[in-house]
Amino acid sequence: MRFAFQAAALLAISMFAAQAQTPAPEASAAEKQELAEAVQEASTSGFDMIRALENHLRKYPNTPLRPEILNLLAKSAVDAKDDARILRYGEPVLVTKPNDVTLLDRVARALLAAGGRENAEKALGYAKRFEDYVVRVPVPAGYDPVKNQEDHDRALARALLYQARALNILGQFDDARRKAMLAYIAYPDEPSAREASDAFEHQGKHAEAIQKLADGFAISDPRATDEDHAADRKRLGELYRALHGGSETGLGDEILAAYDRTAEIVAKRQSQLRALDPNLGIADAAKFTLGALGGGKLNLSTMRGKVLILDFWATWCVPCRAQHPLYEDVKKRFRERDDVVFLSVDTDEDTELVAPFLEAQHWTGTVYLDSGLVRLLAVNSIPTTLIIDKQGRIVSRMDGFLGDKFVDQLTARIRSALDLSAGPVAAKVQP
Repeated sequence: MRFAFQAAALLAISMFAAQAQTPAPEASAAEKQELAEAVQEASTSGFDMIRALENHLRKYPNTPLRPEILNLLAKSAVDAKDDARILRYGEPVLVTKPNDVTLLDRVARALLAAGGRENAEKALGYAKRFEDYVVRVPVPAGYDPVKNQEDHDRALARALLYQARALNILGQFDDARRKAMLAYIAYPDEPSAREASDAFEHQGKHAEAIQKLADGFAISDPRATDEDHAADRKRLGELYRALHGGSETGLGDEILAAYDRTAEIVAKRQSQLRALDPNLGIADAAKFTLGALGGGKLNLSTMRGKVLILDFWATWCVPCRAQHPLYEDVKKRFRERDDVVFLSVDTDEDTELVAPFLEAQHWTGTVYLDSGLVRLLAVNSIPTTLIIDKQGRIVSRMDGFLGDKFVDQLTARIRSALDLSAGPVAAKVQP
């Protein structure tokens, strides 16, 4: 959160500074300077940022900078999770910026939390705009496709869920059930199942309400808390006893059936996501699949029986450029061995930068994209070198640029992995 505030502050400061270069008659240079200084001082705290901006508006209620200040206040309120201020500042901003997706999301949720029919009607309108935006904007392609798809599907499910909640409040239960079921299809989770259950219950469809609530209780939802599960279990018992003469006999069978249903749904979704990323769910680096720049794939499991040296680098990394010729020197020492394989792994998020960089640097050879391997192996600094032995175990990690020592150290560790006893035994390093 701290970095979000700093980014917002820097943006605001730049905006005010630019305006100060061409001062408008309505705003004095002194006011602009005062505001820029207040924003800079409060840049590491959302609460301080809000306080500084509100103080400025009280002092200058007619400032021509009001639209920009309101926008920054709304963003700060979102970061601070302050529902009252999200509504106070978010709604005016949405008048001038109707497609601000973050505010559409948070304002709709805050209105529903505030309660009441009037707020539900307004939330319904914002949630429909939120849904329209998510549907129209394509899922980003490229880096981390699974996360991009998950973010898109969760956003669509939230937009539909907000509509379902608003419609339940407004007494439009059939429409509420339909929206909740669509949310569950977009992203199967506990909240949408619970909302569908509520809509069924309002319609007097008690068996369907129990079934859907059991789905919410049984589904694998990492965002559901223990309190959520406890509330679902309590409500399940109440609904089931009311329908079965005060007895819970048979409720366990209902929950087991829900588990089977939801497990099948989750497995199907995982299969669809795996089509986007073959490494989804893989926890063993030796079984990872790397995509090659320009096409092609390499499944590391096919390299079992070889020592792999993984060079993690990036186009923005200056030490990586200095280390590259040192890698070439190490490669020459093992060029006669077919059981030693060097893999160049680029970690750039923007992969379009890589090919021009390689051409400019005159680097040759196949380059692979990290494809999530950086996250799996907790590679936190660039450059990093990892060695995987013939059994698929990580036996060495070299973080950072080592300069003159690099060639000899890497050579010794490769020989150790080959069990040639020509260097110190490499300690096994777990990711």
